[in-house]
This record gives sequence, structure tokens and C-alpha cells, in this order.
Amino acid sequence: MAALERQHPNADTELHFKTPYELLVATILSAQCTDERVNRVTPALFQRYPDARALARATTAELEQQIQSTGFFRAKSKSLVGMAQALVQQHGGNIPPTMHALKELPGVGRKTANVVLGHALGVPGLPVDRHVLRVANRIGIAKADDPEIVEQQLCAVLPPAEWTRTSDTLILHGRRICKPRPLCDQCAVRNGCDYYRAQSPKPGGSR
Repeated sequence: MAALERQHPNADTELHFKTPYELLVATILSAQCTDERVNRVTPALFQRYPDARALARATTAELEQQIQSTGFFRAKSKSLVGMAQALVQQHGGNIPPTMHALKELPGVGRKTANVVLGHALGVPGLPVDRHVLRVANRIGIAKADDPEIVEQQLCAVLPPAEWTRTSDTLILHGRRICKPRPLCDQCAVRNGCDYYRAQSPKPGGSR
């Protein structure tokens, strides 16, 4: 991981937020949507709904108009309003700092909970999205198709203080270098990468 961290020294979440509430909302919106598009939607959204109590009073119909460009807006609006209402009713409007409590909120799965824990609450978390899944398996630091198993494998070999940064680094590497069609010539760890070795020409020209 050290070589990848040197290649991506400023790796961090690309979602814009100021509070744990804002990051939770933004992460829910980011499902099947780019961070860039989410960041265009959230300033006006947070101005209108600055906290969980304000969002809990929203109707799904009015929220749909605000978030339509993020895709799957009907499902997301239902999740956001339900999440906010649960926060108010069960946690006094605050974001709970545990995986268990976060996952009980509507629209919040393990990946979203890990994002909020690691980036907004100071609790070690290692979000595994499609980029982490792809890069970790290609490099050979994890071997599984299940995101939760990959999370367990990575957490088992990394100190908790490095979990969130590792996820950020793998995500950025997956977006910029290790794409579905990877740019292996630009990769800092290609010589130790299982995928690269498997694709490299063998002696005599065979593959």
C-alpha cells in the first residue's frame, strides 16, 4: 500500500461535506451516481435541509425535485426522509457512531456506514466499493467477490488507523489507473500485481 499511497498522496473522499449529517446524505445520494454530480446537488439541498430535523419534515415529493439528477431519486428520497426521521426519533437528530446503529437507518448499508464512520466520526472504517473490490483482487491483497469478505481480509492485515486511508487510496487508484480497462503502464505496483503478471507476455511470446 505504501507505493500506492505515494502515487496518490492526497487520496480522500471526494464528496463535499461539513458535518456527519451532510456526509451521510451525500453518501446515500452517491449510489449509482458520480461524486461530482452529488457535489453539484448538495449545496442547495443542505441550505434547505441543514440538519436531520429539517430533512425529517420534508416530503418525498419535494425532495425528489431536489435530487432528481442523481438518479434513482424516488428510492433515494424515501431513504433520506426515512433516515432523517429515524435519526430524530432514535438518536435525537445526531449521527450514531457505531456500525450497528448506522445500518439500522433506512438506506444505509455497510459501505455507507463505513464512509461516515471513517471520514466524519473518527471511527476506523474501510468502505469497499466496486473500485476497492476490483483493485484489491487484481493486485492480490484480497481474494473474494463479496465486498464484506474483502473488507474483512483487508482489515485483518492493516492497523485500524490505516483502514479509511487504504480505502480512499484504492478508490482513487481504481478511478484513475486501475479502471475496468487498466492503465498498467502508469501503475506504481504493477511489478507486484497478480493481474499484471498474468497479462504480461511469457517467454517465447505466449501469454
